[in-house]
Amino acid sequence: MSLLKRLDEDIKAAMKRSESIRLSALRMAKAAIKNVQIDKGRELSDEEIYSVLASMVKQRRESIEQFSRGGREELADKERQELAVLQSYMPAQLSPDDIETMILQAIEESSARSEADMGRVMKLLMPKMRGIADGKWVNNRVKELLSAAGRSA
Repeated sequence: MSLLKRLDEDIKAAMKRSESIRLSALRMAKAAIKNVQIDKGRELSDEEIYSVLASMVKQRRESIEQFSRGGREELADKERQELAVLQSYMPAQLSPDDIETMILQAIEESSARSEADMGRVMKLLMPKMRGIADGKWVNNRVKELLSAAGRSA
């Protein structure tokens, strides 16, 4: 079953069970996918749908951070619930050890020596990790590893 069909079926199920948070998150996802389809003028592949969902996951994480900082825990909790719904449609996330291995391979492959070379490393990593690793976490870890390499060089 395609991802879009699965979303449609799950929207119907959420409506029948009166799951308001799940229904809201799924409808927002469906609307975002529809907007991208209209922009591109064609149906999206599952890979493209994952990309749309990944950007929605990123937005939810940023919102949770902002709401928590602002003392708006009720809004942060709602975002966390929506995030959980969206993440259930994403491919399984890589483990920190797998991410670390991929980062070290990319550093070696790009011959990066310091933080100044970070762009080259990220350019190699992100196409491989899109949707299966948190880009912000990867970015921070690359920065840590390159700054450590720069100090030891």
